[in-house]
Amino acid sequence: MKKPYSLRLMSLFKTLAGIWFILLAIPGYSQEKPGILISGKLENAKVGEFIDFLNSATGYQIYYDQTKFDSLRVNLEFTNKNIDWVLDQAFKNTQYRYAIDFQKNIFLTSGDKMVVTLDNLLPELVSDEVVPVRKIEREVREFLTETEPQISVIASNNRVYDIGVKTANFRKGNVTIAGFVRVAQTGEPVIGANVYITNPRIGVSTDQSGFYSLTLPAGRHSLNIRYIGMRDAVRVINLYSEGKLDVEMIEQVRSLKEVDISAEKVANIRSTQMGVEKLTMATIKQIPTVFGEPDILRVILTLPGVKSVGEASTGFNVRGGGTDQNLILYNDATIYNPTHLFGFFSAFNSDAVKDIELYKSSIPARFGGRISSVLDVRSREGNSKKIAGSAGIGLLTSRFNIEGPIIKDRTTFMLGGRTTYSDWLLGKLPEKSGYKNSKAAFSDIDVHLNHKFDDRNTLAFTGYLSNDRFNLNSDTVYSYSNRNLSLKWKHIFHNKFNMSLTAGIDNYEYQVESHENPINAYDMGFDINQSNFKADFTYYLSNKHTLDFGGSSILYKTHPGKFVPWGTESLVRPDILQSEQALESAVYLGDRFEITPALSLNMGLRFSLYHYLGPQSTYAYPEGLPKNDFNVTDSLVFNRGDVIKKYGGPEYRISARYAITGDMSVKLAFNTLRQYIHMLSNTTAIAPTDIWKLSDLHIKPQSGRQASFGLYKNFKSNTIETSAEVYYKWLDNYLDYRSGATLIMNHHLEQDVINTQGKAYGAEFQIKKTAGKLNGWISYTYSRTMLKMDDPTSIQLINGGKYYPANHDKPHDFTMVGNFKASHRFSVSANVTYSTGRPITLPVGRFYYGGAERMLYSDRNQYRIPDYFRTDLSMNIEGNHKVHQWIHSSWTIGVYNVTGRHNPYSTYFTTENGWVKGYKLSIFATPVPFINYNLRF
Repeated sequence: MKKPYSLRLMSLFKTLAGIWFILLAIPGYSQEKPGILISGKLENAKVGEFIDFLNSATGYQIYYDQTKFDSLRVNLEFTNKNIDWVLDQAFKNTQYRYAIDFQKNIFLTSGDKMVVTLDNLLPELVSDEVVPVRKIEREVREFLTETEPQISVIASNNRVYDIGVKTANFRKGNVTIAGFVRVAQTGEPVIGANVYITNPRIGVSTDQSGFYSLTLPAGRHSLNIRYIGMRDAVRVINLYSEGKLDVEMIEQVRSLKEVDISAEKVANIRSTQMGVEKLTMATIKQIPTVFGEPDILRVILTLPGVKSVGEASTGFNVRGGGTDQNLILYNDATIYNPTHLFGFFSAFNSDAVKDIELYKSSIPARFGGRISSVLDVRSREGNSKKIAGSAGIGLLTSRFNIEGPIIKDRTTFMLGGRTTYSDWLLGKLPEKSGYKNSKAAFSDIDVHLNHKFDDRNTLAFTGYLSNDRFNLNSDTVYSYSNRNLSLKWKHIFHNKFNMSLTAGIDNYEYQVESHENPINAYDMGFDINQSNFKADFTYYLSNKHTLDFGGSSILYKTHPGKFVPWGTESLVRPDILQSEQALESAVYLGDRFEITPALSLNMGLRFSLYHYLGPQSTYAYPEGLPKNDFNVTDSLVFNRGDVIKKYGGPEYRISARYAITGDMSVKLAFNTLRQYIHMLSNTTAIAPTDIWKLSDLHIKPQSGRQASFGLYKNFKSNTIETSAEVYYKWLDNYLDYRSGATLIMNHHLEQDVINTQGKAYGAEFQIKKTAGKLNGWISYTYSRTMLKMDDPTSIQLINGGKYYPANHDKPHDFTMVGNFKASHRFSVSANVTYSTGRPITLPVGRFYYGGAERMLYSDRNQYRIPDYFRTDLSMNIEGNHKVHQWIHSSWTIGVYNVTGRHNPYSTYFTTENGWVKGYKLSIFATPVPFINYNLRF
């Protein structure tokens, strides 16, 4: 049946319209001659400079593999030419090709021709269904893959934004533009994004909140926003007066087939700070760890200059420092014990963490209270767009995390937790091990709330609770917990000045209890509590000059120990140590100043003040004599509020960077730090029964000074980073213990501890490949940590007053971490580590004294346990990557300690039949397979 004439006429009209549309569209789709005409002069311009020029002049998005364009040099001078002409001339007589699509995307290739077509467009145009205009062939889809592209965000690249109060003409002088850079899909801040213009070259980086403040000449600019793993964003702005511009960036799974866009991968070269390591959770989750649980602190141990005393120990030592000399922060809350399950797991839920920064040197002036390092762990804020979550189940642990908006784009929440069911594994141990009937469990929970009142005010709440409880084949039960609450208010006064106020409460405690025998049933415990407040201000004097200043105060309250009966039948005699309290305060000023493009300085001054407060009673001892019961001259009593002892002084933070070339720089740094709190432990690793002791009338604060020098060089378009750093540290009043010291339930610790002087020095080397299917790093560290007891009041000097190795002294450390991403769904990771064995003191003979046989020991830490070596392998298998699939799953399968090496955790000696025998304890003496199933939605 023939269609009516009117319908046939309408069909013909649609066909002619479709043909006319194609005739207009196809030229623009295959090398369109756009209406934008540009002028410029390029002299021996490198590819990065060339691309920046085109991006700024046209607003086009340009994608390329920079490693394949290293040799390109552009020499052109032109006036009123379109972009096709410029690209044709730049690539003339070379192997380079380009393609332009209708959305103003330019794809550059080397040798390969890019195909961009409009297959089957005509049938779609003449149908009643509305469809996308373009179709990119398979070559293009392989060249660039995105996750959930937001068309509205892409389109915003082509819009012109008026900033400030619009006038007929642009004013003269400079104007400040500020705003936040966030992820389009989740609303999370993008930390460290580069925001800049190219002519003149002016730029800044976003801070921890994703905030930037940029001062530019008034006028029209193309504002570029770049960050690794994100699609480049461009905003064309008319800058009239001070104003605000927020930017959303689109996550990008892969750029350039194998290599991420690396134009901004020079942070290690440009940054003034040295000895700073930053890791994202994407990197952390690639590295195999025991039982397959992503572990922040295990990954920290793979970095140069960071060591551990042995297997299953999550405490870490940085550049010769003790485990108590590291300040561990979780959203500004202090974590005193970052371990779970005997140290097998760290205390952080990897699904809740955004990224971490470890400061080994160049510690910013806003941090204080520890003399070795600062580990700053930051959580994600929560998805402000939709409900999302993740979960994982393994052989020993399970975890979950859920997040989303309460009020879209204003209030978000994130809730996460972990638990363990390890008793089944302990039950599999052989009877002769002595641990078959042991039990162990842990749990932790994170709660995060963020609320945006308006563009200038946000409030963030963090709550963290962890609990561990275990017994080792006995009726004695050990438990410990962290409890942390923090509240942060961020306020922007204006584009150049902002503030954050943080208040928090932190608690750590442990309990040891034995209730099986009612006659000697007891409870023993310790706890430390701190209430803290700090104010941080940032003032952007200019793009090259930033001031950071503020202050903080911490009120410590500790209960050093209690040993009390449990139940009415117990005959245990109660013993409770005096509680202690102290106030630590500080003010600081930091100045980040770029003197020239090559030379930058980062200077800081921090003044800390410490008051040890009453009520308290203590002994008095004469000057110059040993502190013991025989030399007590008086008993001093102080009332509540009395200042018993005051310490304090300035702390200097200075670092400088000089860029020799665009991919090579040298850095210098010098730090001084003070620490008013000490950890007392009978072990070299963090243990549940460790106690924290405040500096008092007799125990002085620790102090440290560090000088360091570094050389940094990048290769292959900044995809390979190399670094070499050397350092020297001076340690004062580092606490060590007399032989046979009693640390638990000791009413007069000053009689059993000694002040030592120390030195630590070393060199760290690292090669890191940051992009491509194969990435990872290799690091080698040589370091020594030596202590010396030269206290004239001591009756017996350790090692005759000569230097001796600290318990964590391990001269050689080598680590190799590699990840191979075979496809989007399959990757393989390996971790190889070697280190020198830690020092120990051995019995070397026997002698008789007072009618009894006694042991003769070597000098302190004269010998070493065997060296440590371990290899781990894992593979990650992901499900499909369909964008609209609700649940995505993956498997993590691997083997910890592939070679089954018997690495010693500790050594001990017993007397059997009159002979002294030594034994070595290994935690993982066989390969340990693991498997984890992970979900995200």
